[in-house]
Amino acid sequence: MVQVVANRGETALIAARMRLGSHYGPDQPRTAMTQPSSSIRNTQRLLIGNGALLMFLGGVAGFGFLFVLLGRIDVWPFPVFDVKLPGSEKAWRMSHLEAILNGLILWILALLLPLLPFGGKGLRRVSIGMIGVGWMFSVASLFDALFPNSRGLHFGGPLTNRIPFFLFYVGIVIVMVVLAMIAWRSLVRKHPAAVDSQPPTGSATSIEVDRGRDA
Repeated sequence: MVQVVANRGETALIAARMRLGSHYGPDQPRTAMTQPSSSIRNTQRLLIGNGALLMFLGGVAGFGFLFVLLGRIDVWPFPVFDVKLPGSEKAWRMSHLEAILNGLILWILALLLPLLPFGGKGLRRVSIGMIGVGWMFSVASLFDALFPNSRGLHFGGPLTNRIPFFLFYVGIVIVMVVLAMIAWRSLVRKHPAAVDSQPPTGSATSIEVDRGRDA
């Protein structure tokens, strides 16, 4: 009798698992919460690696900020070079902070990646988009430090102003699209992760589970 009850319970569990798998149709991407943890590790490493490179770039720009403040290139124990870098203190400070902050944002995104309401492919697309944004903003901010009249606030002027303008423009569009997608999938659209893990009441699976328990 005990063996029969155990067999019924195992059969009910297998049927329930198969039924839960059928909730995900071909057009419904699984979210990271239903994917194996290894499926998003490569994407997380990509975010972490690019975040580290951006913060390294911010550190290099920090030396530029230091040299502008000093009015010369002076790093102990190397010789002093009486060379004044182009750009203002504000421009170098901004490029320094821009790269560091964008690198930190990529690290935060890597931590939040399993919680985002997307499947594996969607998470990779979002990550690649945000990596591109980080580099666009960081490189665009360097133009103001290296070239005159190159803040990229409007279209026109020299080529060194139009390049950062397009970088900022494309980056802002990508950020707005990504944020809108995250908000929509999280607050409005019911994604697969929201499906109840229990079989519907009255289904053959639930009846079989109940019979196993009653037995």
